[in-house]
Amino acid sequence: MVITFPHFGSTYIPIKILFDELGIEYIVPPLNSNDTLEIGTLYSPEEMCLPFKIMMGNYIQSIEEGADTIVLVGSNGPCRFGEYCELQKNILDNLGYHLDFIVLESPQVIGKEEFKSKVYKIVRHSSRSSTDRWRILGKSITVVRLMEQVENKVLLRNGYEVNKGEHKRILYQCKNELLKTGSIDKALSVLKYYNKRIEKTPVDLKKNPVKIALLGEIYTIIEPFSNFNIVDKLMDFGASVKKGLSVTWWLTDAFLRPLKLNSINIRKASMAYMPYYIGGHGRECVGEALLANKEKFDGAIQLFPMGCMPEIVAKVILQKISKDRDFPIMTLILDEMTGEAGYNTRIEAFFDLLERRQENVLFRC
Repeated sequence: MVITFPHFGSTYIPIKILFDELGIEYIVPPLNSNDTLEIGTLYSPEEMCLPFKIMMGNYIQSIEEGADTIVLVGSNGPCRFGEYCELQKNILDNLGYHLDFIVLESPQVIGKEEFKSKVYKIVRHSSRSSTDRWRILGKSITVVRLMEQVENKVLLRNGYEVNKGEHKRILYQCKNELLKTGSIDKALSVLKYYNKRIEKTPVDLKKNPVKIALLGEIYTIIEPFSNFNIVDKLMDFGASVKKGLSVTWWLTDAFLRPLKLNSINIRKASMAYMPYYIGGHGRECVGEALLANKEKFDGAIQLFPMGCMPEIVAKVILQKISKDRDFPIMTLILDEMTGEAGYNTRIEAFFDLLERRQENVLFRC
């Protein structure tokens, strides 16, 4: 069994470390590129969204390198993502690629025993004991959490940095060192070191940087290729950036949802404009926008793939929030036809708008 998986931001790093630790054979797909998207678009239904097409490209590129098993997470509720695996498997079967799909869905949805059996299918070739396997899995989740902690600190502190580009360089150094580690314990040591290093990096708290929140569908927020590396662009402008949705958030939300203890702050914030779940991350998008406004962010950018119905609904509500709260929100819709030049122009213009609003506030004061 040779496992592969779709790219989803930097999650391939802890997944690689996890499989190395367990001694499981795997293939990391080539980093997402135009080639990946072209392959995925060629074999995907035209009406399917951008994440689906990129994932198809990931699978086919990995299959050509020897992968025979695909692992991905599942979803329940009114979102097409929950049906990805069935359609993708049918497409690959028709292409002559007969692979095993292992879909990890919430234990509350499929039952604990079914969930355990799927995890066992992944780890059954590992020479580690059952106890070690679960311990390593738990540590790998800690790696994900600390990685996100490092990134979140970098993004927020970026606008206050003294030496331009320093926080961005540290973030990439951290990721490069993690890729070189062969064990989870080494990865944890690297992350603890970089968490401390970031806190010691000089900042000027007298600065008043433009603060922007990224909202929308989780894949297009987290996967940089799908959003033309928008985080890097905003960091280069000198902005402080916040991404509300993350892998850790997703895991925590799924675990607490049956107890109705999930995302309490988001649900409370969204109550006035969207009191119900509508599928995807529509409600989270609305809640995050209102939280960003409450936290005195200067504006927000909604990212979502073409045709994503929950985000289309959220977009309409975000327009009302923007008007009611005098809070600038820009929507960027993404698909394989999106032109990077026009996309960059819109981001730059939005950033300039937020800067001018800041200057007008200072002038009035």
